[in-house]
Amino acid sequence: MNMINDKEMPLAEHLLELRERLLKSLIFILVSIITILFNIQYIVKIIQKPAEGIKFIQLAPGEYFFSTLKISIYLGLIISIPYILYEILQFTIPAMTIKEKRLILPLSIISAILFFGGIIFAYFILLSPALRFFISYGANIIEPIWSFEYYFNFVILLLLVTGIAFQIPIFEIILAIFGLVSSSQLISYWRYVIFLTTIISAVLTPSTDPLTQILMSIAIFFLYFMGIIVLKCMNK
Repeated sequence: MNMINDKEMPLAEHLLELRERLLKSLIFILVSIITILFNIQYIVKIIQKPAEGIKFIQLAPGEYFFSTLKISIYLGLIISIPYILYEILQFTIPAMTIKEKRLILPLSIISAILFFGGIIFAYFILLSPALRFFISYGANIIEPIWSFEYYFNFVILLLLVTGIAFQIPIFEIILAIFGLVSSSQLISYWRYVIFLTTIISAVLTPSTDPLTQILMSIAIFFLYFMGIIVLKCMNK
């Protein structure tokens, strides 16, 4: 089955195709994980770069080893998202109506772009100021020596949360499709959005640098109103 062929298939063939696509997705994930594992030293240096000058330690035997496995799994899954999404669409689109296809395809592509855009934004804009704040806080009292595992957990959490935050337009569109909100209602909430945006920015960027918080606030506010513009175009 593909996106062009809309012929009905027996249930057995659907299940067979589902198994094949699940297997392909699993293989892609495994290949991604193994590829990252073979290049783990280079990737660890990229992860450590925003915390330049910090000494990392192992708090227990094998901590670094298990951390590299965790990095490989997380990044392997993230890298595989576009391919998994492609396989899901290939399996489900033939059963959709033309109207559903016109909606789901663009939404899926835009969602993936926004997610990876959020990750890139977090790494290059948010991460360094946040780390500088934690390094400088109490620096005259204690020496900052960090566990690499805890550091990676912090980094991956920030990247994923920002990637999800960048899905705001997608959430708005989905809610509007189900009739839960309208573009007019979203516009009327702008004061609350500014308040929530400020809080979210402060949580995601715990630094004393106002520029970083302003950039994060602008990004979230921009995405919020981009979703509203899309809804206006959809007459929602």
